[in-house]
Amino acid sequence: MAKQILFRETTVLPAIGQGTWGMGEKPLQRLDEIHALQAGIDRGLRLIDTAEMYADGGAERIVGDAIAGRRDEIFLVSKVYPWNAGGHRAIAACEASLKRLQTDFLDLYLLHWRGDIPLEETLKAMQTLQQQGKIRRWGVSNFDNDDMQDLIALQGGKECATNQVLYHLASRGIEFDLLPWCQQQSMPVMAYCPLAQAGGLRDGLMDNPVLLNLAAQKQATVSQLLLAWLVSHPGVMAIPKAGSVHHVKENAAALDVALSKEEIAEMEKAFPAPGRKTPLDVV
Repeated sequence: MAKQILFRETTVLPAIGQGTWGMGEKPLQRLDEIHALQAGIDRGLRLIDTAEMYADGGAERIVGDAIAGRRDEIFLVSKVYPWNAGGHRAIAACEASLKRLQTDFLDLYLLHWRGDIPLEETLKAMQTLQQQGKIRRWGVSNFDNDDMQDLIALQGGKECATNQVLYHLASRGIEFDLLPWCQQQSMPVMAYCPLAQAGGLRDGLMDNPVLLNLAAQKQATVSQLLLAWLVSHPGVMAIPKAGSVHHVKENAAALDVALSKEEIAEMEKAFPAPGRKTPLDVV
């Protein structure tokens, strides 16, 4: 059975969703991007993640067209710039995202990264948006462990629904303290760039002999192994970019790739986690 994540005790989601970073930048790719997202929805990848930053709203417009007539099937996530994450600017930014997405509400709204606006103001804005029915839940992105401690110390901070961070086999720094803490809090972690940058080539993932050999044994692709490894961790979901129908099909099939403890250990030996606290990887 394909792996699922229990999201905030009420919503069950597939452990793999669809990312949209890089979408909406090239008009000639618009239809292909829309079809890719729709193909993902057809295969059960109903979480779609986007942001006002991506292509200056262009990715949200792509998503809006892709989910037209299917909004009730989708768990929709978007993100707000740090400089918009307070007061009237937060309300206006959310409303602009909703307009581009052609919807009345977001299932989840994230602070894209921590900025200069105090977290107290961001929490108040998120609570206001919830009261107005414009968002169902809120969370954060690119928060390290210290940031999370600052957040939950605030009144209402424990209502944070998720932390979206960079995480893949060649970038395992969050395993030192952030991931265990989130797991203890039953707070899902959304892994962006789960296949690393440049399709894993920059980090030596796609041409690694250990991964290539294991992929051949399991009749899977290296990308599927990387996604299966990520979602084997309790409470971790992956949001790979849904750039083409082919890639979406490949991503969806990764939900059915089962890794044994021995296979996971083999992969982790090839790409060991740091033995100390390291700065949070961000792109």
